[in-house]
Amino acid sequence: MKRVIVIGGGAAGLMAAYAAAKRGNHVLLIEQNEKLGKKIYITGKGRCNLTNDCLPDEFLQNVVRGGKFMTGSVYAFSPQDMMNFLEEYGLPLKTERGNRVFPMSDKASDVTRTLEKACKSVGVVIQLNEKVLDLRILESTMRGVITDRAEYECDCVIICTGGLSYPSTGSTGDGYRLAQKAGHKIVPCIPSLVGINLKGDYKPLQGISLKNVVLTAKRKEKTVYSALGEMLFTHYGVSGPLVLTLSSTINRHPINEISLFIDLKPALNEEKLDARILRDFSERKNEQMKNVMRALLPQGLVKAVLNGAGISMEKRANAVTKEERSRLVKQLKEFPLKPTSLRDFSEAIITSGGVDVKEINPKTMESKFVKGLYLCGELLDVDAFTGGFNLQIAFSSGFAAGNSIN
Repeated sequence: MKRVIVIGGGAAGLMAAYAAAKRGNHVLLIEQNEKLGKKIYITGKGRCNLTNDCLPDEFLQNVVRGGKFMTGSVYAFSPQDMMNFLEEYGLPLKTERGNRVFPMSDKASDVTRTLEKACKSVGVVIQLNEKVLDLRILESTMRGVITDRAEYECDCVIICTGGLSYPSTGSTGDGYRLAQKAGHKIVPCIPSLVGINLKGDYKPLQGISLKNVVLTAKRKEKTVYSALGEMLFTHYGVSGPLVLTLSSTINRHPINEISLFIDLKPALNEEKLDARILRDFSERKNEQMKNVMRALLPQGLVKAVLNGAGISMEKRANAVTKEERSRLVKQLKEFPLKPTSLRDFSEAIITSGGVDVKEINPKTMESKFVKGLYLCGELLDVDAFTGGFNLQIAFSSGFAAGNSIN
């Protein structure tokens, strides 16, 4: 039996504590907040999209960075394993669009409650409102931790303190400081799965939701991202599923070299779109363009598209020239946006960057520098798309750490 201290009572920490205690170890979980799983409470808009019901190979295709590192632990504790685990501990689940898995109750608190119940069933001791200040490392071996209340001796420490996203949940970056003390390199942390600020005034477009559009990002002339889906204009720029996914693929590119384009009519090529516009014009030739275009676009977007094409809102359809129509087709197929920055960590779903995974054993999550030190979850330089993938990374890495201690 080993004395194990888990720092952080979120998804990774609760799973690590459970797995370590199930192996017969004495486990103490220390959480600085007044309750467990504070970040779990806000995931999936309070419903908790806890994993994605897909096979490991498909899962790994949705990992943006660190997929190779996560391969072993995702196969060892897969999304199906996580679902089985929660259901065995009494939490009914359901699967929705995109294989997203939620508790049947639609209450994120039920996920945390189930994880806590599992931990207590195997003897995990949980202490809340206690902050870990330092690690005691002697001759590259874990010896203990120092908190704002006491000093504890131990054989192993599992750090699961999360990243920098949603700092209101207690994600203050303490884990990075502790990891650096142990000699680890921190890959610079940047927001991921977050909205994008745009150059210009987008307040007139605020609230416009676009469905079945293609969003493309180019760095100089090279396409770095292109996908069909939904997005939303906000007071600062753009957000929504397409944009969140995009943010995780461009966040390590220089933002001043990125250009964005929306194909507002992806089902029609330029020739077919031009024919559609001509038909609309012939049927409504004496009407103003601001009215004619409402057959093609949400009302709030009409002015922006016509301005981009250099066509007056008041111009009659029968007065639009062939050249103007050509510019209009281009605006509809490549409506341009110029990003200036990503939104900050207070809005980011996940942190990209963190402890360099080259310094971590991928099978056990143990530090290659300090014996008995393990690092899991968002603390690591691993991140994925939305859809339950990031929480599963936390569960799989936490399980790998706890399950390897005996």
